[in-house]
Amino acid sequence: MSGTLYLIPGPMGGDSLTDILPAGVIERLRQLDYFIAEHPKSARAFIKLSNPPRAIALLQIESIAADTPAAELDRLLDPVRDGKDAGLVSDAGAPAVADPGARLVARAHARGIRVAPLVGPSSILLALMASGLEGQRFAFHGYLPVDGAELATRVRELERRAKAERQTQIFIETPYRNDRLLRVLLDACAPHTMLCLATHLTLPDESVRTATIAEWRKAPPQIGKRPTVFLLLSD
Repeated sequence: MSGTLYLIPGPMGGDSLTDILPAGVIERLRQLDYFIAEHPKSARAFIKLSNPPRAIALLQIESIAADTPAAELDRLLDPVRDGKDAGLVSDAGAPAVADPGARLVARAHARGIRVAPLVGPSSILLALMASGLEGQRFAFHGYLPVDGAELATRVRELERRAKAERQTQIFIETPYRNDRLLRVLLDACAPHTMLCLATHLTLPDESVRTATIAEWRKAPPQIGKRPTVFLLLSD
């Protein structure tokens, strides 16, 4: 009988788990000794916050990337197939959402391995909840193009889609390009379009603000390298 692949949401920064994770999730995290993560170093720091009953050095933490070959995914899942429980953890927030763990989850299903998602923070849903924008219809697009001209074109496409379908458009950016993306949004979008910036969610300096493009243009913020979710909606 196979084990279970647990999808364990992690903190999006900070040094406390009890503020963002239910007690049952923390206890499950403490029980596991086999983990799969994008970056083992950050996974160790996350696991350490749970005050595990065994030394961190004794835990098995394997790495996964967006281009991990299928054969390697199978190797990572072999212990689970043989009865061992595993925890898939993300660098920040929900595993397998804008995260390379999605391919591992797909492979687990293909091999008949039980997948159990656990409750915890998702920056995408937290941002949508706090934005005040359309919550019935929304789409997440991950990262937008890096090229300046392509980025502006893509932003206009998303704005048109937001208006035509009354659908909130959600996207993210590599933190060091946050301010560049904001400038493109302010240049490319119509004055009445609504834009929400959700920054450092769940952290002490969390900031969520929704305003029109015209209002943002009056006093553009400097987001800097703080992780931010961008949400767009147009009437």
